Amino acid sequence: MKVGVLTFPTEYSVQPDQLARMVEDHGFESLFVAEHTHIPVSRDTPYPAGGELPREYSHTYDPFVALTAAAAATDELLLATGICLVVERDPILLAKEVATLDRISGGRFLFGVGAGWNREEMRNHGTDPRRRFSLLRERVEAIEAIWANDEAEYHGEHVSFDPIWQWPKPLQEPRPPILLGGNGPKVLERVVAIADEWMPNWGLQSHEELFARMEELQGLAKDAGRGEIPVTVYAARSKPEVLEELAAAGVGRVVLWMPPAPRDEVAPRLERLASLARDVSGGS
Repeated sequence: MKVGVLTFPTEYSVQPDQLARMVEDHGFESLFVAEHTHIPVSRDTPYPAGGELPREYSHTYDPFVALTAAAAATDELLLATGICLVVERDPILLAKEVATLDRISGGRFLFGVGAGWNREEMRNHGTDPRRRFSLLRERVEAIEAIWANDEAEYHGEHVSFDPIWQWPKPLQEPRPPILLGGNGPKVLERVVAIADEWMPNWGLQSHEELFARMEELQGLAKDAGRGEIPVTVYAARSKPEVLEELAAAGVGRVVLWMPPAPRDEVAPRLERLASLARDVSGGS
């Protein structure tokens, strides 16, 4: 089982290039960064994890700028959005951003995507929260069309454009892996339709429900004529028994939480997580 690290890069925490070097030096497979373009002051939508919304949600860097710095500082570390809020971004611009980062990083980008949870945030981008899932699907499909075709066009309910030229295309073929985040009732069908992997959030369901849904996902994939779909568990608890259980269940990757903090606070925590990861993987 592969092990990655998740954080919110901010102006008050260890900077993305420094963190990425530390993560790579400790042998982790990947670095995931979160995204929120802003947090509305109204705070009407409750925080899914409960309680007050942590400070980093309104302070996080742009993920593509942060990951570009991380790419320049590393050689092998995979770089991922966890998640990119596609429903808040123009798909033509996003296609270029992802392709550019994939090229600059030497084909090391993982495209984690999702529809988000903060309804006021979406509305400020002109997105109707009730239609965000159909919008997500169309924008992902439009981005794929741009990557796959020299003259790309797409015509849907939410996204429509006549033939365009856009380069660069991503370095990875046929595309950077698309990891669809979410725990909602219809997420598995969406994964089969538009994604390469499912990325559920560990804290939003029991492990029994997670494992049952993993089995359901593979059944849906088989019915659709697809092979096995990998699962990345996002924000997994950093306890040996949890990681061993996830590995035994066939989870392909876990992503462990690293709070945004200065380097001297991050370094010892990262060492502990690296030791845990080595124990779970048998020292490999």
